[in-house]
Amino acid sequence: MILTLPAYVCFLQPLQRPKIPQGPTRAMGLLCIPTSSSSSSSSSAVPTLFLICCAFFVSQAFGARTPHPETFLPFIWPLPEKFSYGNETLSVDPALSLSGNGAAFNIVREAFERYKGILFKHGDRFSFIRTLRSAYDVNKLSIIVHSNSEELPLGVDESYNLFVSGAQPLSGAGGVTIEANTVFGALRGLETFSQLCSFDYTTKRLQISKVPWSIRDKPRFQYRGLLLDTSRHYLPVNVIKQIIEAMSYAKLNVLHWHIIDEQSFPLEVPSYPNLWKGSYSEWERYTIEDAHDIVNFSKMRGINVMAEVDVPGHAASWGVGYPDLWPSPSCKQPLDVSKKFTFDVLSGILTDMRKIFPFELFHLGGDEVNTDCWTNTSAVNEWLKNKNVTAEEAYEYFVLKAQNIALTKNWSPVNWEETFNTFPSKLHPRTVVHNWLGPGVCPKAVAKGFRCIFSNQGVWYLDHLNVPWEVVYDADPLEGIQKASEKKLVIGGEVCMWGETADTSDVQQTIWPRAAAAAERLWSPREFTSGKHARVTALKRLQYFRCLLNRRGVAAAPVTNYYARTPPDGPGSCLVQ
Repeated sequence: MILTLPAYVCFLQPLQRPKIPQGPTRAMGLLCIPTSSSSSSSSSAVPTLFLICCAFFVSQAFGARTPHPETFLPFIWPLPEKFSYGNETLSVDPALSLSGNGAAFNIVREAFERYKGILFKHGDRFSFIRTLRSAYDVNKLSIIVHSNSEELPLGVDESYNLFVSGAQPLSGAGGVTIEANTVFGALRGLETFSQLCSFDYTTKRLQISKVPWSIRDKPRFQYRGLLLDTSRHYLPVNVIKQIIEAMSYAKLNVLHWHIIDEQSFPLEVPSYPNLWKGSYSEWERYTIEDAHDIVNFSKMRGINVMAEVDVPGHAASWGVGYPDLWPSPSCKQPLDVSKKFTFDVLSGILTDMRKIFPFELFHLGGDEVNTDCWTNTSAVNEWLKNKNVTAEEAYEYFVLKAQNIALTKNWSPVNWEETFNTFPSKLHPRTVVHNWLGPGVCPKAVAKGFRCIFSNQGVWYLDHLNVPWEVVYDADPLEGIQKASEKKLVIGGEVCMWGETADTSDVQQTIWPRAAAAAERLWSPREFTSGKHARVTALKRLQYFRCLLNRRGVAAAPVTNYYARTPPDGPGSCLVQ
């Protein structure tokens, strides 16, 4: 059937059905696309079009489908791979219970309780109020998990299916089912479910609009990271946890913890206990128990922690506790390449850290190494001459020796791109090249068979406050890569929160909401988050997601300010700032 509306042509057509238990058998939907004369129509036409589409969705259950680029996109961030929706509204019981075999997993149970705490914050929590009201439509959430494993390796299956059925004719109740292959897919489904829910201030009930929902979702990239720098400014453990919690809302899954740098060494290393004398103060430190706590807290949210020990540069703080690591008291970095003690300490650090960080990737830095200190220090310069190597070759020697230490501890080394740019043929094949200097590095790295992480500083460095959300959103890790086999080697990307000008007072609003723009690029299919209308639809959804972060206690800054993390320039709703 074809229906003609002003400036639109609409088609009633069947939709695909998802392969989930109790899923739909047939669904019809109204697809409306603008005619040529509607391309410049005002934004006010979008809500009208949305209501018209919802009114014509006729089915008790809808099959998930890939959205047409011109259709209205729901306020789910990041956007799911496939989804469909209807026009019913269901109320959710504050006593919502968990069923299905997912309830047997501690990760799922704890997440379910966390989300209940997020969703039921208003008067509907109180039982004496509930007794005055009629029954709720949804009183149970079923989670089905197909794997018993709770391991969290790189590339773990995070896919899920989410189905919200409409009110049934006899019982009047609706149903919510999340099906996933792993507990971590179930976590992603719970986050999406939470974003379908909203509190109605008139009825004072939590409700789900646009029911029935059918969502089939999985991430585009396996590595979706955020770098957090705790050397330039110390961040308390509870602040780090707040950032991790917010990461889970955007479905980011790797915290790159840049713990140590030249300014401070805040981490306890039992094998070399004087190292954390390089901290700013005795209170600005992380015990091994703190580190364990952060790793465990992250795992419960489906997030891995990749630690970084940047060598041989960015390491002056090491010598505060062990001065022999400096080439000389007046020339403190790079670390002294000529001494066995340097590599003994590095090995001891990695041995202790391996007991804390189970993730298979470990970052060894390797960037911004100025070797003048080696050539200008007589003892090191004498070693170079005896070895008949240049300072540049000594840099290669140090990086490869550090890689070997990490490899013996069953880590795959990650290095900043300077190592690849300088001696690509010498790097271990398991090396992951971490791009940061600019575009074009990942295409070169994957062409040589290396895996790559995209973090181009021009678009994904969050400390660059003049980079607007649109630039973050438009950047794509696969730019310049054509071969499918090479695209698979780009494991993902990472936004970087370097800490020179960010501490507890402003770190959250520097990260958010721009990190969420990259999160959708890394999760959602490229085809319907790109194109001439992508920014228009993304802006409204990102502003809504920023409001959601604010409601959940995350100090996310306004989306459209010219400089990131600045306050609003006047009164107004968070939906338009």
